[in-house]
Amino acid sequence: MKNKIYLLAGLILLGFGIYLSITFLGEEKKAESNQSIVAFGDSLTYGYGDETEEGYIGRLQTKLDRTFPEKNYTITNHGVYGFKSSDVLQQMLKPEVAQDIKNADMFIVYIGTNDLLKSNGGDLYPLHHEKLVEAKDIYEDKLNGILETLETANSDAPVILLGLYNPYPDGDQIEKYIDHWNNSIRKKAAEDKNITYISTNELFKGKNKKQYFADSLHPNGKGYEMIADRIMEGFSF
Repeated sequence: MKNKIYLLAGLILLGFGIYLSITFLGEEKKAESNQSIVAFGDSLTYGYGDETEEGYIGRLQTKLDRTFPEKNYTITNHGVYGFKSSDVLQQMLKPEVAQDIKNADMFIVYIGTNDLLKSNGGDLYPLHHEKLVEAKDIYEDKLNGILETLETANSDAPVILLGLYNPYPDGDQIEKYIDHWNNSIRKKAAEDKNITYISTNELFKGKNKKQYFADSLHPNGKGYEMIADRIMEGFSF
């Protein structure tokens, strides 16, 4: 009788052990599959102009869910309308944002358009060369600060760094400045193997602006869809 009791108790303990093993291993695998992406930027990251209010972030989320159903990607969007690089740098000092940075598995940084526009008086006509040159130096300094903040707080997380686009593709003079700023962004990315530069400037060239833009600057849903596609093409998730 005692042997039967011991045998039964042993089977119960064995079953319980197997249950715990499966449960904890399952939770561990689930935790490993969770991928947190934190995005920083201005109205373009916020998604202004998209009639569905998704922007490239929401559309990227959808594409990741469809492409990698075995993983659980979650994108936290810290994009704010009107932000310049200096604003993002200040934003990163907030405790809740700093915590997001610490917990992230990767980052997206898409900033600089307002640095360029606001330094020129809020638009790109006419162009003020000296102001734009001075603004570029300040922007480079702030961008360095942003990337260094991410590196210091979370050195393991890769960074997707997006280049700027020319909202007036037919403006040759504007194109020269966009290229100049993008060269600096690309150069900064090349200095760190953890940073991937993704160009956006060629996306709208040769396109009918009315079909891809909500206004003079911001893309509509179709425009943001192209940006999301470019990120999927340019980064190995």
